[in-house]
Amino acid sequence: MGGVKVKICGITNDEDAVGACESGADLIGFIFVGGTARCTNKETVKKIVSERLSKYKNQVVTVGLFKDEDLERVREIVHYSGLGAVQFHGAESPEYCEQFKKNMTEKYGAREIKIIKAFKVSDSILPCGACYPDDYKTVDYFVFDTFHPLLDGGTGMEFDHNVLKTSVKNLSKPFFVAGGLNPENVAEIVRGVCPFGVDTSSGVEKNVGVKDKKLLKEFISNAKNA
Repeated sequence: MGGVKVKICGITNDEDAVGACESGADLIGFIFVGGTARCTNKETVKKIVSERLSKYKNQVVTVGLFKDEDLERVREIVHYSGLGAVQFHGAESPEYCEQFKKNMTEKYGAREIKIIKAFKVSDSILPCGACYPDDYKTVDYFVFDTFHPLLDGGTGMEFDHNVLKTSVKNLSKPFFVAGGLNPENVAEIVRGVCPFGVDTSSGVEKNVGVKDKKLLKEFISNAKNA
């Protein structure tokens, strides 16, 4: 499939998962960060992935989002739920990401799990500890999200995308843009930044954790036709 990839994150129920797939999403994300508004659990995700999304398995990558979580718990949830990728949204080190991939392969066999590593953006791309994107050799993709001093994501706030226009020129991996994306602004961002993909959650919701079918369709269409 050509064109920009679209990730719909913060899925909490099977209706929204199917709606995102039917609207043309390429990735859908489930959040496993306790205390957050869109947090879900492995039993719910396993049921959605195995029962409701089985016919979309060649179309859509399912992603589990974690933040500074114990590696063994991440591996167990990914395996149990049947996820195809993980998004690390905290201060996970390059070594952490490398160990995740190594141990998933050793413990669960040949099924490759892709890694998306998140970085926050203010007036520059902020490091994770002392590490910057190109320190993460085993990561498959990056996602750049809005820095907020209190919230990890789902803020609905944009950052200055001009920061990326110069910062990503020498990146060795494809990247997604997140943070405040909605049907009205996504096409301009795709044209201006030329990302591999775009990522939204609150921008296609009618209530926190509940997606709006009309907004989903508009967002995906506007992104892919930009």
